[in-house]
Amino acid sequence: MGSFFRLKPFIRENKLYYILGILALVGTNILQLFIPRLLGQLTDGIAEYQVGYLDLIRYMALIVGISVLIAVCRFLWRIFVMGNARKLEYTIRNMLFRHLQSLSSRFFDTHKTGDLMAHATNDVQALRMALGPGIVMTTDALFLSSIIIFMMVRTIDWRLTVFALLPLPFMVAVVTMAGRIIHKRFRIVQEAFSNLSDRTQENISGMRVVKGFAQEEPEIERFREVNQENVDKNMHLVRAWGLFMPLVQFLSALAFIIAMGYGGISVIEGRITIGDFVAFNSYLAMLTWPMMAIGFVMNVVQRGKASMDRLNDLFDERPEVYNEEDALPVEKIQGDIEFSNLTFHYPGSKTPALEDVSFSVPAGSTLGILGRTGAGKTTLVNLLLRMHNPPRGTVFVDGVDVRKLPLETLRRHIGYVPQDNFLFSTTIRDNIDFGDTGKSPEEIEYAAKLAQVYDNIIAFPKKFDTLVGERGVTLSGGQKQRLSIARALVKDPSILILDDSLSAVDTETEEAILRNLQSIMENRTTILIAHRISTLKQADQTVVIDDGRVLQQGTHDRLITEPGLYRELYEKQLLEEEIDSVS
Repeated sequence: MGSFFRLKPFIRENKLYYILGILALVGTNILQLFIPRLLGQLTDGIAEYQVGYLDLIRYMALIVGISVLIAVCRFLWRIFVMGNARKLEYTIRNMLFRHLQSLSSRFFDTHKTGDLMAHATNDVQALRMALGPGIVMTTDALFLSSIIIFMMVRTIDWRLTVFALLPLPFMVAVVTMAGRIIHKRFRIVQEAFSNLSDRTQENISGMRVVKGFAQEEPEIERFREVNQENVDKNMHLVRAWGLFMPLVQFLSALAFIIAMGYGGISVIEGRITIGDFVAFNSYLAMLTWPMMAIGFVMNVVQRGKASMDRLNDLFDERPEVYNEEDALPVEKIQGDIEFSNLTFHYPGSKTPALEDVSFSVPAGSTLGILGRTGAGKTTLVNLLLRMHNPPRGTVFVDGVDVRKLPLETLRRHIGYVPQDNFLFSTTIRDNIDFGDTGKSPEEIEYAAKLAQVYDNIIAFPKKFDTLVGERGVTLSGGQKQRLSIARALVKDPSILILDDSLSAVDTETEEAILRNLQSIMENRTTILIAHRISTLKQADQTVVIDDGRVLQQGTHDRLITEPGLYRELYEKQLLEEEIDSVS
């Protein structure tokens, strides 16, 4: 199977359909062989004045009957073989999407969306062509050519057959050489298409930024460059394909010329009849397709192999974060959190993102995390969520190392509101209940009220059934943040994490949200990450992080009395508030 080894389960499961389809295809080919012979007999009969009106009608009826059977067989092989190819396309896409869902977040930091889209479109389509039309053309090339040559030798003249097939070895050489070239160039074409897809996707997603900076013309030029590269790589492939097909057709035409010359001499010298000559040319015409099919097969299969190689590279990627063998069968967590001497490096980085971090958060309490941009605050909660694997024995939930907790259990019981508030192109209701909690409409509306976004929602004509557009583009930054908070709250999580998720709302709305959350936060562990100290005043304890290290830890009242980053930021924000009030 070579590159196609991952398709073995699918082929085993659907081998009956492939067998039936190939049998129907073979039946089509066999039935087609009768028509040239009948035409030859009819020609000889007419030439010798031995065919009457009834004989003519009988021959016509036979040809029509055979044509009907050919049509039925064609229908069957198309249903079985081409239908299976479509089913394969469906299966591979599902496999690919499932595999992408299993990969760690770091994979998507290093792979472009356009490239992944090309895998799911062009590569899967090329694979379908290899396992659909490719099988049909392979069967035709092998079976039909063999049986036609047998009929030409057995029923007409072996010498004429040998002369007519003299170009065949040259055709095999051309096909073999061209196959290698096409495989290499098609892989380059797929990579160029990936770059084009990525540029298009990125530009459309960032259209507001492009327009905001008046960069339409530079972006058009950048798109033109990748588009030109895509054309150049395709033309590189087309030149090989364009040279290949005329060579195959020339060699096929050469076979006809030889057949016409030597066959004509054979008729003149009486070695074969005119009917045999007509039948032979009909067989040779039928043989042209299998000969050309060899070329198509090489092209389609080599394209499919190149795409399968690219897909195999993707399927070979392994998630860095997964349920480990010693994972415990935990189904519920209470929310007690501990970080113990945590030092963490991102892969490839020599500088630690977090260094010797130690503190604990009792279940049901509220922790505030304060720090400058890039201090390591988000990295800390990502390790708790196991978006990245922390070192063993450094992060614990309910006294259990997070690496021993099932991922589904851990993430199901954590409500996380990230800095990047991603919304899906669906309704507001579906975005809030993205976790598929099964909550009632009333509970979803209550979560929206707690997040101070309910009034905004009911102001829309379709209220909770309003479509938010791609990435929530129809909503403001503050509305997206509050919808994300509602999405976390509706899960009723044991641990609630708000990662700077009130930065896009005004101070008054922030205070209202925090008041609403007071009753929620009493019964669950809450982690508030913020730049504004006003957000952290009510926390049971606050940890101050800078350059990946814990600098201070304590309550708000204690920290404002100690010299350090917390008091520095507090006094700075107080001054800003005074200036704003004067203004």
